[in-house]
Amino acid sequence: MSSASVLFDAPGPRARVRNRIVTVVTLVVVLLVAWVVYSRLEAKGQLTAAKWEPFLTANLWKTYILPGVEGTLTAAAVSIVLALVLGFGLGVGRMSTNPVIRWSATVFVEFFRAVPVLVMMIFAYFLYAMYDVFPSKHLALAGVITGLTLYNGAVIAEIVRAGVNALPRGQSEAASALGLRWGQTMRSILLPQAVTSMLPVLISQLVVVLKDTAIGYQITFLEMVRQGTQVGAAYGNYIPALIVIAVLMIAVNFGLSHFATWLEARLRRSRRGPAPMHADEPVTQGAFGAGAGGTI
Repeated sequence: MSSASVLFDAPGPRARVRNRIVTVVTLVVVLLVAWVVYSRLEAKGQLTAAKWEPFLTANLWKTYILPGVEGTLTAAAVSIVLALVLGFGLGVGRMSTNPVIRWSATVFVEFFRAVPVLVMMIFAYFLYAMYDVFPSKHLALAGVITGLTLYNGAVIAEIVRAGVNALPRGQSEAASALGLRWGQTMRSILLPQAVTSMLPVLISQLVVVLKDTAIGYQITFLEMVRQGTQVGAAYGNYIPALIVIAVLMIAVNFGLSHFATWLEARLRRSRRGPAPMHADEPVTQGAFGAGAGGTI
């Protein structure tokens, strides 16, 4: 196989020159827009040193930022765990051989994928308040967790189903030939392989969970974006406050993505994780190839 791309032909001399010109023009336009935005903000006095000085005090971080970070991470962590458990359960349920379980899981997934997250948060918030399910100080947190869990659990269920269905059919056929039941096949053979392949997509969805905690602002949930606006209102520095919040969110998301990359590499090196395939390597051996003494 040649080193040329299989998606498009390698650009010729004229195309390379044209690409360089487009790149330079795009870079100039981006820099020009950035300069215009900066000059407008500077003219309004939003980027002066006085606007950033409050962030050098411990009182601001203790009163505003750190409680917001704690609220965001708490809601995200609980929602991620619950969404993963719910998503894997629903994903396996959608592939069940029992029609009642399969159709129930399908209806649940399709319904909660269609309902906006904010609507679920508001509904759960007022439902819990009406029946005194949680103390008043935890109502907003419970509403945010409920909305994020239901929606992202439904999305993760589809990720799990797609990951399992993407595996070669020979995996389940070989398991059936060995006398394994459907549950044993799913638990011992299909899911361990599917998890490794769908891990990047799962982590991307978990990043969405972390960012969607900001929607809880609408039900008075104490999270990072809400606290950033509180800082802006208290100190008159909305732009610096939101920039600081954005940097914190990016740092947390980057850390989560870096952890996902490390975990995926570790799973691929382990015996349970399948080795990454190469484009020029034919698929001649399934999960049972080495142990069963032949190809599937």
